Amino acid sequence: MTARDEVDRIVEAWRRERPELDVEPLQVLSRVSRLARHLDLARKKAFAASDLEPWEFDVLSALRRAGAPYELSPKALLQQTLVSSGTMTNRIDRLTTRGLVERHTDPNDGRGIRVRMSDEGRDRVDRAIDELMVYEAALLRRLSRADQERLAGLLRTLAADFDESSPSA
Repeated sequence: MTARDEVDRIVEAWRRERPELDVEPLQVLSRVSRLARHLDLARKKAFAASDLEPWEFDVLSALRRAGAPYELSPKALLQQTLVSSGTMTNRIDRLTTRGLVERHTDPNDGRGIRVRMSDEGRDRVDRAIDELMVYEAALLRRLSRADQERLAGLLRTLAADFDESSPSA
């Protein structure tokens, strides 16, 4: 049997205090929540090493994944990062001020703009993703590759409804 964790103690206490209540969802979602906190801390450490905030990494990584010339429209960026138009405008402004992205007129639509990652932005996001993979691998070290794949499949199934109903879907 595996070792007990804090969630086991929480569930046990709720069962004792509220025996009529089905607290089974806590078995999964409290653990997901606790792991999310650990992941958040790991992300902050990984991004700090490249002098990036988590939101900066999100925008820069969307541009990096787009491939050369590492450019997207603001609309595509907000769809990938799940933020509002106003928030994305603010983020692009701040990244431009830091020299991590540049704005260009969209050649296909003179009224639109494209956001292109600078060389400095690419260097920082590449360093950050390298660092992040080290931290994330450490978080998963107790699971075999097969267990990681099984867990990824289960989480994919669980998240599918949410992803399909998100504004970017």
